[in-house]
Amino acid sequence: MTSETRERNEALIQEVLEIFPEKARKDRQKHMMVTDPEMESVGKCIVSNRKSQPGVMTVRGCAYAGSKGVVFGPIKDMAHISHGPIGCGQYSRAGRRNYYTGWSGINSFGTLNFTSDFQERDIVFGGDKKLDKLIDELEMLFPLTKGISVQSECPVGLIGDDISAVAKASSAKIGKPVVPVRCEGFRGVSQSLGHHIANDVIRDWVLDNREGDSFATTPYDVAIIGDYNIGGDAWASRILLEEMGLRVVAQWSGDGTLVEMENTPKVALNLVHCYRSMNYISRHMEEKHGIPWMEYNFFGPTKIAESLRKIAERFDETIQKNAEAVIERYQQQTQAVIDKYRPRLEGKKVLLYLGGLRPRHIIGAYEDLGMEIIGTGYEFGHNDDFDRTLPMLKEGTLLFDDLSSYELEAFVKALKPDLVGSGIKEKYIFQKMGVPFRQMHSWDYSGPYHGYDGFGIFARDMDMTLNNPGWNQLTAPWLKTA
Repeated sequence: MTSETRERNEALIQEVLEIFPEKARKDRQKHMMVTDPEMESVGKCIVSNRKSQPGVMTVRGCAYAGSKGVVFGPIKDMAHISHGPIGCGQYSRAGRRNYYTGWSGINSFGTLNFTSDFQERDIVFGGDKKLDKLIDELEMLFPLTKGISVQSECPVGLIGDDISAVAKASSAKIGKPVVPVRCEGFRGVSQSLGHHIANDVIRDWVLDNREGDSFATTPYDVAIIGDYNIGGDAWASRILLEEMGLRVVAQWSGDGTLVEMENTPKVALNLVHCYRSMNYISRHMEEKHGIPWMEYNFFGPTKIAESLRKIAERFDETIQKNAEAVIERYQQQTQAVIDKYRPRLEGKKVLLYLGGLRPRHIIGAYEDLGMEIIGTGYEFGHNDDFDRTLPMLKEGTLLFDDLSSYELEAFVKALKPDLVGSGIKEKYIFQKMGVPFRQMHSWDYSGPYHGYDGFGIFARDMDMTLNNPGWNQLTAPWLKTA
């Protein structure tokens, strides 16, 4: 990209914002920018982690979604109670494809919807007694749970129920951890606060449960933090870490267990994949337990090799040699993928609008296939996310925060990307428009995309989507004549 591209995209931002009233226009302008290679930080060019403007159709989630849907939900041996009306629990149940081993309803419970099913009388008289009874019934019906979390929905916060008191009493009664999470959806500006709340609850109610217990450690113990095993991602990552001689003690939280989380304070290094959702607990373990942490990226061979070497630097020469051997072992496999798919994808332009780590982490995988990122943005990122993204972008790239549906559609129409990667709320709009689209929150029901094995699946899926001849046959329903 060039300075000419930067000028064009700056003009495009102004054009897209023209539709808004003056006050709204000034606010929305703070959430969009065009990158400059000399910038070290977005500074005040991007304002992030702020409340979405009323009336602007944001695609963000809520605090409950951040806690139940992301952090706690994938912990497989706990029962997660959605405390409130039934809809939130049903909507958040099994939607993110957090793969796990075990038998559902026996020793794994992530795909089940446990709910207190609030009715009008519960709003009036409170739900504490109902919650206490629900926990008793849950313990009777599912005795192999290792613990229970109570994920509070909006009405619980509005009527002021004391779920912490119920949790303490119930925990003493059933002899298992019962963890209260005050993650009512209206808290904060997005699901990001739900991540933070969940991290703080784990810190206060879970992390020190096994303090003082014996646990046979090794110098090579690590924990995978912030990998939710979507489509099997954590398994693909774990293969590489174990092949280089490390021992993965815990996975947070895809295919993870309560015991693994309780044992994490004994590892030598925390490996953080999704920085946005899990940096809080990683910083806490560094401060209290002296465990260093580092962010890594297992999307695409370039970033995988870079991350394996950075991880190996934290250990001895044996691990460092093993890391080089792992990179070498997969070289032929990786090259075969690139040779097959890069000629079909070279030069194709991609626009991304995602959450968590994806707006920056998957850039390298696209570039390994010769594709170009012309715009990327976060649904609920903070400024440190944008700062981490800047070095990965070329001059003139469009960078944005909390886009509305209108703004995203306008950018796609103007920039004409060959491929759009975003979420389920955006998927069907662009597919009906005939724009090649991948649902990149849960890999469009494919995966894994992490690791060397995942790169082959990623390349296949991008080719299958982008080069599908069916896109040219589509006309958006709203453009068809009567």
